[in-house]
Amino acid sequence: MEAIEKKLNYTFRDKALLVNALTHSSYANENRGHSCESNERLEFLGDSVLGFVVADALYNREPELPEGRMTRVRAQLVCEDSLKRVALELGLGEHIRLGRGEEHTGGRHRTSILADAVEALIAAMYLDGGLEVAGSFIRRYILSALDTGDWLVFGDGKTELQELVQRKSGQTLSYELVSESGPDHDKTFIMRVLLNGVELAAGEGRTKKEAEQAAARSALKELLR
Repeated sequence: MEAIEKKLNYTFRDKALLVNALTHSSYANENRGHSCESNERLEFLGDSVLGFVVADALYNREPELPEGRMTRVRAQLVCEDSLKRVALELGLGEHIRLGRGEEHTGGRHRTSILADAVEALIAAMYLDGGLEVAGSFIRRYILSALDTGDWLVFGDGKTELQELVQRKSGQTLSYELVSESGPDHDKTFIMRVLLNGVELAAGEGRTKKEAEQAAARSALKELLR
């Protein structure tokens, strides 16, 4: 527990909350006789705390964003892949208490388990130290993606790019195939995105659609700098 507290830069007054946050249901089910509770209830609470803090930040930091776009940005910031990134940064997987079955089937690396643990951890910090403690964690590890543009990798880049360029009339986006390589079962595509015929960025993917999304996200990072 001390190792994870050091990574969080926070010391729990109630250590049981931290233990609970890192206890997967598979472990709790195997240890029912030991008053062992899974992190599912904390996950439920953490999801709400996370959603509120992110919504509050978007409302106050981005006064120009319409409701629909705020909803999409929030969804991208709090999605499983985004939370998994946080868990990996903290090395959270090595601290989660798993049942034997989950341990043997790679549970420590499973996206859903890691994301749920982050939400449970947020709830534990909220219950132990209040909204300011939980909010500080969320601002440091999740909302920081707003400043770096990392949130873009989890969303629909093509839609975001389309909405951005449509703020000016007469703008036309198009996508073109640059190259295609590899055998049929393992192809790599490179697509480029053009604005009024001028290349903005290129992207790579296993399908043309993936490559288009990658190109759109790269273009967004450049345009939003």
